[in-house]
Amino acid sequence: MDSAYFIQQLQANQKTFLHLFEGLTAAERLWKASPDHWCPLEVLCHLHDEEVEDFRIRLKLVLESPTQDPPPIDPPAWVKDRNYIGQDFEEMLSKWMKERTASLEWLQSLKHPQWDNAYQHATRGPLSGHFYLTNWVAHDYLHIRQLIRIKYDYASAISGQDVAYAGTWK
Repeated sequence: MDSAYFIQQLQANQKTFLHLFEGLTAAERLWKASPDHWCPLEVLCHLHDEEVEDFRIRLKLVLESPTQDPPPIDPPAWVKDRNYIGQDFEEMLSKWMKERTASLEWLQSLKHPQWDNAYQHATRGPLSGHFYLTNWVAHDYLHIRQLIRIKYDYASAISGQDVAYAGTWK
């Protein structure tokens, strides 16, 4: 596996997220298609917490101490427990950008990382450095798609127009 490719994708995704978040109005930042969906602010808070408490720490552990159990996480509960909807958007964007930059600097500083090291998960089996790096990038893509979907739905909602002419969402 070409780890450099995935690191470059994390860097490119940082720019993509920045473009998706920049220029959002206060209304757009909090808009939800339905109460059970996330708004852009909640997506941003989730990205921040996942950056720090999930992907970076798990990859670091598997590379350096693969037998050590990673700290427990509960991303779905964080949305309410950490009051994502009540956070300051600009502050969270700054914090996430800082953390992604720190992640990239750390990844680029690695000398001969042991990507094949694996943590033995009780139900998923071995989770390697390759696994965590690839899934980190895939996680970005899921939330890039989510943000684009929010923008698509928002445009339809505020215009009152049927946007199916533009193409159907799959």
